[in-house]
Amino acid sequence: MHHAHDLPEHGVTVVFVELENSKIELMTPLGPNSPVAKFLADHPSGGMHHVCLEVPDLASAARTLVEGGARVLGDGKPKTGAHGLPVLFLHPKDFDGTLIELEEVKPELQPA
Repeated sequence: MHHAHDLPEHGVTVVFVELENSKIELMTPLGPNSPVAKFLADHPSGGMHHVCLEVPDLASAARTLVEGGARVLGDGKPKTGAHGLPVLFLHPKDFDGTLIELEEVKPELQPA
């Protein structure tokens, strides 16, 4: 488990638990304007906020999903995620209520 660190640009404090083939991100809001604060207000018992999928090419993955009817949240442009990598979020209504994050994987993790 990593130490907690604040991500003011995302409005959260995070801790990552890394396993052999997966990673769990635990989040708490930094203040009342955090997107996570709204989620917790709507779900007072907590719960899963989102699922992150690593993709080798963010633009290509997003284009394929949008062509299939998914909606990218925000202005549609990648943002820098908690790991310093490009990310996009997809509308939860397009995925049975689950917020989906796409994260472009580090070059050394991309297939050859």
